[in-house]
Amino acid sequence: MERKSRFSQWLRRPRSGAGGDRDTGALAGSAREDLLLSAAAAGFPLAPAAHPSGYGCSCDRIGCPTPARHPVSFAWQTQATADIEQVTQWLRNQPEANFITATGIVHDVLDVPADAGRLALDRLGAAGVEVGPVATTSADLQPSRMLFFTATRGTPEDEDEWWPCELDCHPETMDEHPGLRWHCRGSYVLVPPARLPGDGTVAWLLGPERPLPDPLTLLEALTDAMGQFAGTDQDQHPAWPMGR
Repeated sequence: MERKSRFSQWLRRPRSGAGGDRDTGALAGSAREDLLLSAAAAGFPLAPAAHPSGYGCSCDRIGCPTPARHPVSFAWQTQATADIEQVTQWLRNQPEANFITATGIVHDVLDVPADAGRLALDRLGAAGVEVGPVATTSADLQPSRMLFFTATRGTPEDEDEWWPCELDCHPETMDEHPGLRWHCRGSYVLVPPARLPGDGTVAWLLGPERPLPDPLTLLEALTDAMGQFAGTDQDQHPAWPMGR
């Protein structure tokens, strides 16, 4: 029997505007919880993250370089869980928190500039290739990104076959690698819905109920699209991490 998606149920749910702003806010909060619990139900390991505070970050770090983009706890890798009760408790106790999902456990994420992602998505669709969940990110003064969620290749039986994400760059140092990033073991991404300072958001384009594809089925289309958009900057910022 095909699994019912909470995400799909939420999209079909009738919405009433009779209650004014308070009901609208409650509905938005309920929808947010539904989406995050749908990600947990799909097996994504979640952990609380910082959230916007004014134009900055809710953490106590002065001049936080990645406002609202990082986990709350340094122990996020062991804290991350798909347990519905635990995620629900976090949602109740930290109602403004964003959430990250740890990669390299259940899923990896192929993270590309949005223009290249849209081109690859069109090509994959035309070729009849099934893609999994896809999210989009937008942030003030930063290029938009597209996140392709795939099955993980980060926990093979042969430990020599995997690399930690640090060989690419740390999760919070996106500017070090503006091309394609493969988030695997030791990395994370914000899981939708998430708020960023200003009007930035992280949102689902294709929901978390979709089956996770093998990353290699998407990689060629993504790297080809990256090559088209890299232009003259490709030599300085290669689309694929080098030196592996």
